[in-house]
Amino acid sequence: MPDEIATLAIRPGLRALVTAGAGGIGRAIADALIASGARVHICDVDPAALAAFGAAHKGAGVTQADVSSEEDVGRLFADASAHLGGLDVLVNNAGIAGPTGAVEELAPDAWRRCIDVCLTGQFLCTRLGVPMLKQAGGGAIINISSAAGRHGYAWRTPYAAAKWGVIGFTQSLAKELGPANIRVNAILPGIVAGPRIDGVIAARAKQEGVSHAEMERQYLSRVSLRRMVTASDVAGSVLWLLSAAGRNISGQSIGVDGNVEAL
Repeated sequence: MPDEIATLAIRPGLRALVTAGAGGIGRAIADALIASGARVHICDVDPAALAAFGAAHKGAGVTQADVSSEEDVGRLFADASAHLGGLDVLVNNAGIAGPTGAVEELAPDAWRRCIDVCLTGQFLCTRLGVPMLKQAGGGAIINISSAAGRHGYAWRTPYAAAKWGVIGFTQSLAKELGPANIRVNAILPGIVAGPRIDGVIAARAKQEGVSHAEMERQYLSRVSLRRMVTASDVAGSVLWLLSAAGRNISGQSIGVDGNVEAL
């Protein structure tokens, strides 16, 4: 007898922690999880964005925290544990664009800051999240990487290095944690419409000596679908991975990018 067709709905009451969940992709993920019946706790570094999120979602938990700080992450997980009573899902979303410039001109502090937030922050959250997931009998970790984790990215070497690192971290964790019934996947957004990509394009345009419009045209010319994706596109992929339809997906790096051909 064939298997029952898996549902695309997530389990009601799923307990999820989303880092950098008050804006951009993180906010879209947190909103989608809550709309689907999950219980959610988020962190962010922006107090105003946290307040707005809390006002929109009265039952959600919020913590002001920088994921690159071991002390902040410890406080975040203490808050999340008290609020949720356990954990089923960790979404490591926090990241920054990092500096744009020739490698010989980059400040070491700017390099370290990008790696600390985009890669080390995922480690700090995961090391505290895994015991909670194991206590729950299993769960899922979703790490947000980038199309830059698949392609070389001139002038943005810290960001690309961090996002390639996320993929290695993801695949290693999937092997390590699979026997504990913990699935680990990475989502690789492409050019996501919003303020961050506007800033990235502006910085790259300045580096290349072209207009913002020309730089945007060049970016989109290297996307097969010739368009940006949205934060909601990424959130939809998270819901799919957390649904019964994604129960056997682990160790994967899933592009949500319109097929970025190069950066």
